[in-house]
Amino acid sequence: MPAYEEIMQALRSSGLRLTPQRQAICKLLVESTNHPSAQMIYEQLHPQYNSLSLATVYNTLEALTRIGVINVLGEVGSGDAVRYDADTEPHVNLACVRCHRIIDIDNPRVHEIEEEVAQSSGFTLLGARVLYYGVCPDCQAA
Repeated sequence: MPAYEEIMQALRSSGLRLTPQRQAICKLLVESTNHPSAQMIYEQLHPQYNSLSLATVYNTLEALTRIGVINVLGEVGSGDAVRYDADTEPHVNLACVRCHRIIDIDNPRVHEIEEEVAQSSGFTLLGARVLYYGVCPDCQAA
């Protein structure tokens, strides 16, 4: 997962100012394990940053996605918000369609597949997303 300083440097290099709000958004993404949506980020940070707007959150997420330091996971379930992941290393995401929780699973085979794909295609790979949908054990038990 990229460190906070790496994300800050990537933002600087892209020409965006490093406002306190943008820095807070990046810090939250790096420290988060719940793959937040823009709304979740806004709700968590707005009490500390009254001048933070939802537009700033979306614009920052778009910029971070464009420069490749975060991934867009998409919607987890019907009507759910788009979620984001600051861990751009190859790994598996498991998304529960009931409670909308997303967890990370590290699996060495993901790296093997990445190498295979790069070799067989000739592509220089910049990242990968593997996202499985299902029902988590907690929701199955409920």
